[in-house]
Amino acid sequence: MTRAAVFNAVLPSRRDWLRIGVPAALATWGMPALAATPQPASSGFGRAKSVVVIFTSGGQSQLDTWDPKPNAPEEIRGVFRSIQTRNTELRVCEHLPLMASLADRFALLRSMTHDDLDHGSACYLALTGQHHPRKSSNPPPRQTDFPALGAVLKRLSPSKEFPHTAVHVNGPLLAPKEVAPGQYGGFLGRAYEPAELGNVTDTDKLVESLNLPSDVPVDRLHSRQDLLARLDPGTSADPLAQKAFELVNAPRVQAAFDLDREAEKLRDRYGRHRSGQACLMARRLVEVGVPWITVFFNHGIRGQDDSPDDTDEYGWDTHNDIFDSLKSHLLPRFDHSVSAFLEDMGVRGLLATTLVVVMGEFGRAPLVALEKNFAGRGSPGRKHWGACYTVLLAGAGVVPGALYGKSDRFAAYPAAEPTTPGDLAATMFHALGISPDAHYTDATNRPYRAVAGSPVTKLF
Repeated sequence: MTRAAVFNAVLPSRRDWLRIGVPAALATWGMPALAATPQPASSGFGRAKSVVVIFTSGGQSQLDTWDPKPNAPEEIRGVFRSIQTRNTELRVCEHLPLMASLADRFALLRSMTHDDLDHGSACYLALTGQHHPRKSSNPPPRQTDFPALGAVLKRLSPSKEFPHTAVHVNGPLLAPKEVAPGQYGGFLGRAYEPAELGNVTDTDKLVESLNLPSDVPVDRLHSRQDLLARLDPGTSADPLAQKAFELVNAPRVQAAFDLDREAEKLRDRYGRHRSGQACLMARRLVEVGVPWITVFFNHGIRGQDDSPDDTDEYGWDTHNDIFDSLKSHLLPRFDHSVSAFLEDMGVRGLLATTLVVVMGEFGRAPLVALEKNFAGRGSPGRKHWGACYTVLLAGAGVVPGALYGKSDRFAAYPAAEPTTPGDLAATMFHALGISPDAHYTDATNRPYRAVAGSPVTKLF
């Protein structure tokens, strides 16, 4: 029997593997990673065991969430009022009351900035920390892309506690209707791709996909594993092959993915929808030791044009009907689920060693305007805006209640401490104990710097 035949006999169907990202663990055999460059101990360095990115796909409006300008003209500030939070220096949108009550637990970085103005390439920038060669475009994923940050982490420091170093939940991300670049292994190969859980609301189907085929009992799985090792002795020591077998035959993995183990009231608190249950899954993955978790809070940047009555399909790309979309669909669900996640993580003592980052690919334009090119109910919205937007951070030593950076009077440009997506990537790696000077190599032994920016250590 050939090596390929053994693999085919051992593994479940391709569709099953696609649900959990296992082609990433089998398609390419990796090389040992270069060790991260040692860095002197500093505030926040190495405090995190895990990073959770909650990705607000489509471009969350800074003016209508975290950086309202109540004294600006109405065409700038919009129709929403702002409310006072527990942080005396911070007011947020009136439709974020639960997050407002937690404002003393998180920090806001209000001076994020870049110059990419379309979703595909801007999502690539956010998820990889690197600019796409085709800036301000919607390119497809390519094998020559830079790897997602979770893939880079797996190259530098693969997980010793769980078969996957990085997991993407509620993906793949669509921008606008096709799969966005930046979510995969890129030039590192599919062996480094994050596992992809997709829609986790049907937990029975998700757990069932991990079961062995009916004609492959556990003893046969082990015999085939032994046969594979004899045909190719190198696989017995290969961590990728070993993790693939672990994923098939590991009750601990199945338990981690089983949301039915959670109390009904807690599932209700997170919200019985794709976004809420994805956040709950992220907490469970933190508990079992997954180092990098990306939750696509909205699996598409803009599905409301085709499904205006289905909140699951809404994204933050609000060129039109922004205030109705935010008030009736996006903000209540976001407020409900993210506040539940932060509270739950805090109660369980997980925030001390978990960096939580809530971000999108960019913000929205200061000027409210009606764009006739977009479908909807005909009310105004805001265009793409990368020059200034806000990111929320919590946990792993981040100073609670801190306000870092500053926008100008219209939230249009940074007025202080401009921060790039590369800097944010470096900050996340800094929390994990990886220096911005760390390098990794590709399949041809070419070295690459792990991140393109510098960590914002003042956040810690």
